[in-house]
Amino acid sequence: MNILITGADRGLGFGMAQQLLQRGHIVFAGQYMDDWNELKILKHNYPDRLHLIGLNISNQASVEEAKRQIEKVTDELDAIINNAGVNGRRTDDEPLKQNYDAMLAVYNVNTIGAIRITEVFHDMLEKGREKRLIFVSSEAGSITESKRTDFYSYCMSKAALNMYVKILYNRLHPDGYRFRLYHPGWIKSYMGGQLSDRGELTIEEAANRAIDYFFDQQVDENQLVLRGYDGNIHPF
Repeated sequence: MNILITGADRGLGFGMAQQLLQRGHIVFAGQYMDDWNELKILKHNYPDRLHLIGLNISNQASVEEAKRQIEKVTDELDAIINNAGVNGRRTDDEPLKQNYDAMLAVYNVNTIGAIRITEVFHDMLEKGREKRLIFVSSEAGSITESKRTDFYSYCMSKAALNMYVKILYNRLHPDGYRFRLYHPGWIKSYMGGQLSDRGELTIEEAANRAIDYFFDQQVDENQLVLRGYDGNIHPF
C-alpha cells in the first residue's frame, strides 16, 4: 500500500512509519523538522520504499507542495494517517485567562491541519484501493469523559477533530471509505518537547498497537468509534 503519514519525524509517527516499512508498505513520511535525523537514518534501510516529504500541516502552501512531491512518485494513496499534533500550553496558574494566539496555533495543527491534508490529498485517495482515512485523536477530546481542569486548547482541538471526522464519515463512508479514529494512550514520547520516561507504552509498543488496528480487516466499518490503544471505546 501507498501510505502518507504526517508528523513522522519522531515519537509515535516515526514508530508507525517504521512499522509500516517492516510490513512491506510504501511510506511517504511527512517531515517537519529537517534537522532531526531519525527519518534520514531510516531512509538508508529502506531507500526504495521510504520517501521523505517536507510537510508543515499548519501551512497550506506546504501541504500543496508535499502533494506535488508525492505525485512525482505516484498518483494514488491507499491510506492517510493524520498523526501530527501539538499539545498546547498548560494553564494551571491562569485557570480562566487564555492566550488566544496560542490556542489558534494548536487548532491550526490538531484540527485544521488534518482537514488540509484530507482535502488536498482526497483525489489521490480516491484513486487508491483501500481509501483509508486514519486520525490520531485522544480521549482528551471526549466531552463525556472530560475530567481535566487545564489543557483547554488541546482538549478542544481534539473534540473539534472528532466532530470533523464524524461528519466526514457520514459523507464518505457510503462511497467505500474506511475510517479509524484512535486514542494512542500515554506514550513515552516527545509531546512535551523531549523524550519522556513517563508513560504506559514505549513508542514501539504504541506504534505496533496502532498499526495493527488501523489495518485490521475484521473491524466493523459500519460504525465510527473512538477506540483506545487498550481496545476500549471512548464516547465522544
